[in-house]
Amino acid sequence: MNIAIIPARGGSKRIPRKNIKEFCGKPMIAWSIEAALESGCFSRVLVSTDDAEIAEVAKKFGAEVPFLRPAELSDDHTGTIPVIRHAVEWVANEGERPEYACCIYATAPFVTPADLRRGLDLITKAGCSYAFSVTSYPFPIQRAIRIDGNGRVGMFDPAQFGTRSQDLEEAFHDAGQFYWGSAEAWIAEEKIFSEKAVPVLLPRHQVQDIDTLEDWHRAELMFRAWREEAK
Repeated sequence: MNIAIIPARGGSKRIPRKNIKEFCGKPMIAWSIEAALESGCFSRVLVSTDDAEIAEVAKKFGAEVPFLRPAELSDDHTGTIPVIRHAVEWVANEGERPEYACCIYATAPFVTPADLRRGLDLITKAGCSYAFSVTSYPFPIQRAIRIDGNGRVGMFDPAQFGTRSQDLEEAFHDAGQFYWGSAEAWIAEEKIFSEKAVPVLLPRHQVQDIDTLEDWHRAELMFRAWREEAK
């Protein structure tokens, strides 16, 4: 069996109640739940939360919330991997044996059922520990600049000043949507960014990190345009 785990902590600081704030007509978390359910990849779709209101919203949109996440896994410093490990072990202790577990972020409205299926296909064929969403940087990272304390500019890598952008290696970053992993990898808390992982490539117009209100506004504009184009 495969399970989806959507971590959704209640204590968001920069955007209060971010996980259930309305995004383009639905609570933010609803988009992730619906994509997981529609993908057909999962025997169970679970939400791991410490918050009763988030739990009720999650159940309304079809997810299971069979436990409330313990306080020691709900602070500002707890990483994703221990949270997913806790959920995988909870399911195993209930007598079920998940083969793969997919962490889907609650703030990933651009996640699609097709991309979740593609991730499952990649991890099973590759026989690796993880498969997760990535996208390319829109500009060569080797030509990045910094602004110092005096308001002056400098290059991170001055040696690349004269290098043509087309001659620089393309770079990618975590798209922050989903992370397929074997149950064993989650339980062992293996690192995700390693040679044991394969990328699920996404187009840049389908990726937006949402940490600030400016991010939120940009994401809604992108989302509406994306949905309109898909009609």
